[in-house]
Order: sequence, then structure tokens, then C-alpha cells
Amino acid sequence: MRLWSIHPKYLDATGLVALWREAPLAPKVLRGKTKGYKNHPQLIRFREQSKPEQAIAFYLDEIWKEADRRGYHFDRNKIGNVKKTRKIPITNGQLVYEIRWLCSKLKTRSPKMCSILQSAKQIDSNPLFKKIKGNIASWEKVKKC
Repeated sequence: MRLWSIHPKYLDATGLVALWREAPLAPKVLRGKTKGYKNHPQLIRFREQSKPEQAIAFYLDEIWKEADRRGYHFDRNKIGNVKKTRKIPITNGQLVYEIRWLCSKLKTRSPKMCSILQSAKQIDSNPLFKKIKGNIASWEKVKKC
């Protein structure tokens, strides 16, 4: 499960559908209602929030909105109650890493999209996050891209 910090607009159809298939499991993990993913590193930033379920609902809502813009019919009921929440800091280093990671996947399935992403002057995050300067997040399991 990858809970992308980058804006979902950067994901190709395969990536967006995969994110939607996996991400709605996150609220259950945060509530302790699953056996798997309990120590998933990308959930750390949500757990650290005063209202983790509210943060993950806001995150999921942004994914749903992107899917809706593309004409996909994702089940909004999987999100729960969405309320405005405090933004979570995300480093520019993390966003750059995620774009590189995504491009490593897109090189074969969508080379044109990868090329567009690599030439982007600015990387937007999911609106839940607030960009700050810094390196790759300490919770990230860095892999060679």
C-alpha cells in the first residue's frame, strides 16, 4: 500500500485505481480493526495527528475528487465523514522522491506521463499536506528508483 503524498492528478489510471483499492483500508488500520498493515510506515503521519481518522478521510476525499474529475465511479461511502482538518507537513524531498518512484513505474506503462512528470517545475501535494523544505521523510522506506 502506497499512500502517495503527491497530488493524485499525477497518477495514471492504473495508479489511481490501485490507490483507491488500497487506501480505504487505512481508516480501519488506524482504528485497529485489521490484522495487517498495523506498522505501515506511511500511516505514521496520520497516527501523529490529533484526529487521525479525520485526516485520512480528508486525504481519501481528495483521491475521490480526482477520480470523479476523470469520470470514474468510486464509492464515496468508503471515506466516512469528511471535515476540514489541519494540514500535515510534507517535505519537498519526499515529493521529489515520490515523483521519481512513480516514474520508475510509469517508464514501462506510460513513458509520456513519466516524461511530463520529470519536467515539472513544481510538484503539488495532496491538499491534505503543506509543503516544507526538507529531505525524504524519516518514515519512508527508500528504494532505488
